[in-house]
Amino acid sequence: MASQMDAFLEECSRSGDAAHAALKSLLERLENSDARTEARVFLADVQRRFHSRRADRCFQDYHFRIHDVVLNDFEGYQKRKKLTMIEIPSIFIPEDWSFTFYEGINRHPDSIFKDKTITELGCGNGWISIAIAEKWSPSKVYGLDINPRAIKAAWINLYLNALDENGLPIYDGEGKTLLDRVEFHESDLLAYCRDKKIELDRIVGCIPQILNPNPEAMSKMITENASEEFLYSLSNYCALQGFVEDQFGLGLIARAVEEGIAVIKPMGIMIFNIGGRPGQGVCKRLFERRGFHITKLWQTKVMQAADTDISALVEIERNSHHRFEFFMGLVSDQPICARTAWAYVNSGGRISHSLCVYSCQLRQPNHVKVIFDFLKNGFEEVGSSLDLSFNDDSVADEKIPFLAYLASVLKENSFLPYEPPAGSIYFRNLISRFMKSYHHIPLTTDNVIVFPSRVTAIENALRLFCPRLAIVDEHLTRHLPKKWLTSLVMEGKEDKNTEDGITVIEAPNQSELMIELIKKLKPQVVITGIAHFEAITSAAFESLLSTTADIGSRLFLDISEHLELSSLPGSNGVLKYLARNVLPSHAAILCGFGEKNQVYSDLEVAFIISEDEAIFKALSKTVELLEGHTPLISQYYYGCLFHELLAFQISDRHPPEQRESSDKKPVKMIDFASSANSTLNSAELSINGEKESPIIHMDVGQSFLPLPSPVKASIFESFARQNMIESETDVRSGIQELVKNKYGFLSDSSSEVIYGNSPLALFNRLVLCCVQEGGTFLFPSGANGNHVSAAKFMKANVVTIQTQAEEGFKIAPKALVSLLGTVKKPWLYISGPTVNPTGMLYSNKEIQQILFICADMGVRVVIDTSFSGLEFREGWGGWDLQQSLSHIKCANSSFCMSLIGGLSSKLLTGGLEFGFLILNHPSLVDLFYASPSLSRPHSTIRYAIKKLLGLREKKDQCFSEAISQQKEILRTQSEQLIKVLESCGWDTIACNGGVSMVAKPTAYLGNILKIEGFEAKLDDFNFREAIFRATGLCINSGSWTGIPGYCRFSIALESSEFEKALKCIMQFKNLVLGS
Repeated sequence: MASQMDAFLEECSRSGDAAHAALKSLLERLENSDARTEARVFLADVQRRFHSRRADRCFQDYHFRIHDVVLNDFEGYQKRKKLTMIEIPSIFIPEDWSFTFYEGINRHPDSIFKDKTITELGCGNGWISIAIAEKWSPSKVYGLDINPRAIKAAWINLYLNALDENGLPIYDGEGKTLLDRVEFHESDLLAYCRDKKIELDRIVGCIPQILNPNPEAMSKMITENASEEFLYSLSNYCALQGFVEDQFGLGLIARAVEEGIAVIKPMGIMIFNIGGRPGQGVCKRLFERRGFHITKLWQTKVMQAADTDISALVEIERNSHHRFEFFMGLVSDQPICARTAWAYVNSGGRISHSLCVYSCQLRQPNHVKVIFDFLKNGFEEVGSSLDLSFNDDSVADEKIPFLAYLASVLKENSFLPYEPPAGSIYFRNLISRFMKSYHHIPLTTDNVIVFPSRVTAIENALRLFCPRLAIVDEHLTRHLPKKWLTSLVMEGKEDKNTEDGITVIEAPNQSELMIELIKKLKPQVVITGIAHFEAITSAAFESLLSTTADIGSRLFLDISEHLELSSLPGSNGVLKYLARNVLPSHAAILCGFGEKNQVYSDLEVAFIISEDEAIFKALSKTVELLEGHTPLISQYYYGCLFHELLAFQISDRHPPEQRESSDKKPVKMIDFASSANSTLNSAELSINGEKESPIIHMDVGQSFLPLPSPVKASIFESFARQNMIESETDVRSGIQELVKNKYGFLSDSSSEVIYGNSPLALFNRLVLCCVQEGGTFLFPSGANGNHVSAAKFMKANVVTIQTQAEEGFKIAPKALVSLLGTVKKPWLYISGPTVNPTGMLYSNKEIQQILFICADMGVRVVIDTSFSGLEFREGWGGWDLQQSLSHIKCANSSFCMSLIGGLSSKLLTGGLEFGFLILNHPSLVDLFYASPSLSRPHSTIRYAIKKLLGLREKKDQCFSEAISQQKEILRTQSEQLIKVLESCGWDTIACNGGVSMVAKPTAYLGNILKIEGFEAKLDDFNFREAIFRATGLCINSGSWTGIPGYCRFSIALESSEFEKALKCIMQFKNLVLGS
C-alpha cells in the first residue's frame, strides 16, 4: 500500500493536470463496486498522511488536499460534526461565501428539504449538496456544475462521506446511503434537469456574480483539459448572458432563475446566494419582476476575495448612473462605490460587501411558467421588459393570468383568429356562464353583444332607433354628439333640418325622478343607470320596466357600477329579477368595464344583454358597420377575469329555475329607424357558422397570414410593461414619417392626427362630418362594401361613380368631372394606392389627375390607405402626394385632402387593428370633434404600434424579411386562386396588391342549383348564399363590391385554410357545371 501511495503522490506532484488524472483514475476505482472498498481505504490512508501537513503545502506539493469542513451543531442522522472533502486548485474552495449560503439554507425548517428533489447549481466540490443530503434526507440531490473537474472532485467527496474509512456504507435512518440520495453532473446551469425532464422541488445556487474583465476568456470551450486558471475563473466570473441584469453582474443568476421556472414544481422554492454589491433593491428586483415572492433568510458581510478583479464593475459605473456597494473592511457601515473600492484595494486596503441569502417562491406558478415558456421560444428580448412585481396582490391576480393567456394565444396561434362582429364567441360564452353560475340567469352567447366601450354601445343603440326623443342618464351623456344634446325637438314638433333627428334629454339616475320624466315626456328610448341604494332590490328596476312598457319606450339599463367581477359578488336587484324573470323584449341590460381597471387603466369593453333575437342581430350589425369589431385584446383581458371566476366551479351543478315571462305587453314601441332598417336588410354583412360546420371566410378584409415574431413580441411586451411614459406610446411622429415615406403625404404640427380602434370607425366619423355639412359622399363602384353601407346607415347622401373593367374599376377623370357637375358639397372616397376589393393600384399619375379635378371643384377628398402596404406588383412606382399638390395652382377653398390609414397591412398585425386619420383643414377638425364618442386604441396598443413603426423605419432585417415574405405569399396565392377560378369558369382580374381580388362567375349565372334547403337559378343576388350553402365557403357578391356580377375573394388566408377554399371552389363547379 505504501508503494502505491508514493506512486500516487509522485504522479500528483508533477502538475495540476497530472493530479487531476490521478484523481480521475481513483474515481474510476470508487465507481467500480469490486474496487470501491480498497479505493476508500486508500483515501483514508492519504488523509492520514496529510493530517499534519499544512493545507497550502499540500496544494503546492501535490495540487490537491483533503480537508475537513466543520459543521457546528449538525443534526443529521449520523450527528456528524464535519464532512471530509477533497479540494483541487481549479475549483472554488469553501470559504465565507459558501458558508454564508449554507447558513441561510440552514434557517429553513427540516420539512423544506425532507423527501424533496433538489438541485444545487454551481456545486463545486459538492460539500453543500452532501451536507443537505446528510442533514435533511431529501429524495434526491443533483449537484450541477459547468466545471468538469469540479464534478469529478464532487463524486470523490460523495464516496468519501458515503463510506467509512474501512470502505463500508454508512446508512441513515431509512436504510439509505448518500450514494442513494446524491448525484453530480456536468451541466450548464439546469441543462441536465431540463434535458432529463426532472421536476424539482428546490433549487439552491451559489453562482458567480462579476463579469469577467476579459470577456474573450469566457468564450473558450469548457473541457476537462482546460487550464486550471480558466476553470477556476468559472467560479469567480460570469459571461454576458443577454439579460438586463448583466449590467450588474447578475446575468447568470437571472438565467438560472428563468431556467428554474421551467423545471421547478408549482410549490417549489429557489434559494440563492446574492452578493450585495449591486445594491439590495437591484437584487430583489431580479426575482420580483419575474413573479417571485422573496424572503431574505440571512445577511452578513464578507471580505471581497482578493483574487477577484472588480474592474468590470468600475467600467459599468463609468458608463451608467448606477453605483455598486462595497465597504472598507468588515466594520464600516458607509458604502463606497466600485471605483473608490478599486482604488482602495490597489493601495493595500481590504474591502467587503454584503451577502444575502434569498428564498423565492413563484406567485401563481402555473401562469408564470406559461409566460416564460413563451418567452424562451424566440422572445427572450421581451423578457427585459417583463415586470411581474406588484405592490397590490389584486393587481397581480389579474395581470399574471392575463399575460399567461396572451402568451398561450400568441404561441399556439400563428394569427389572431376571426371572430364575429357580435364579439368573440369564447368571451360571450364566458359572460353567459358567469351570469348563469353566479346569478342563476340562463343566458346564451346569442343574448350577449360586445362593444368596444359603453359609450359606443349607447351611441350605436341610439343610431339604430333614431328616437325623436331619448332620456339618458346625465352620467352617460358626456361623449354623445353635441347636436343631440342641444336639439329641442319635442312631442308634436318636427325639426325640419334633420331627418329622424335625435334629441337627448339628460336626467338623474334616481328612479323616482327618472320615472316622473318618462311619464311626462314620453321618450321613445330610455338609457339610465340606477342609484346604489336602489340597486340592492329589484323594486326600482321593476318600476322602470313597467313605466317604459306603459309608455312604449325602449329601456337600456346600465349596471356597470353594480356588476362585480368577484367570487363573492354583492347583492344586485336587477340580476335577482332576471334570475326569476325573462327580460322583456323592450328592455336590455348594458354593462361597461374599464373605468376601474387598476391593471390597464381605461382598457374598455362593454356588452349588452338582450333576450330579443331581433335586437341581438341588429346591434351586432351596428358593430360591424360602425366599428368593424371590438378589439380582441380587450376581450381576451376581460375574458381572463371571467375565466378565473369560473375555472374552479363544477358546471351545471344547479339547474336554473323556471323563469316567468311578463304577461304585460308593452304598447307599440319605436322600431329600428327606416334608414337603419333598410341598410341592415340590404347590406351584405358577415355570416357566422356553427362549430360543427366551420366557415371558410374569404369575405373578411382581415389578414390571416402568420404574425411575424416582431409583431408577437411587440404585442406581448406592450402588456408586460409597467409604468409606461407618454413618449413610449406617442405614435404621431412614426405615423407622419410612414405616410411621408410611403405616399409623400406631408403633415406638420398644425395637422390633426387622430387614432381609432379601426380605420372604419374613423371613416364613419368623417361621414358624420359630411352629413353635418349637408354634403354628398361619392363612392366608385368597386369600393369597400362595408364603407358604403356604413355611410347609408349614417344617413349620408351616397352617389356612385360608375367605373369600368377595362380601367381596372378605378375612377376615370371624365366620369368624375361629369358627376361632380351635378353634386353639391361633394366628398370623394378613394381606396388607394391599393383598391379594396379589386387589388388594383392607382399610379402616381392617376391620383394626380384626380386631385387636380377635385382641387378645381372644391371636393373634400378622403384617401383610405388602410388596405395598402402589401403591394406585390414589381415596378409600381409609389405615390408622391405632396408633389401632386404642389402642382395645383389655384384650389377651391373647400378642397382638402384627408388621409385614413390602418396599420394591419403595413405592420402585419393581422387582427390587431389600429386606425389613424390625418386632417389638415381646421373647419374639418372642428366638425370631427363635434362627435366625441370615438373609441381610441389603448396605450398598450399604441406602445406596440410605436415599436413596430420603429422597426419598419430602421429597416429591421427580421421585420423587413417578414414583409417581403407576406407579399410573396399574397402574390403566390392570388396566382393560385386565379388559376383555379379560370379553370372553373370564372372571369378574373389580376390583382397587384392588398388582401383581396374580384372575379365574375360567368359560367354559373342562369344555372340551376338544387341542394338540400336551397333551390334557385343563380344570379348576382343569391350567388353568395348558394356557394355558402353548398360548400361552406363565404365570399362577397356583387352587391358588396358594387360591381354587378363580380364577387370579392380574400387571399390573405393561412395556407391550409386557403387550400380548403380552393377545394370548395372546385366542389361548387362540380355541383353546378359537372365534373
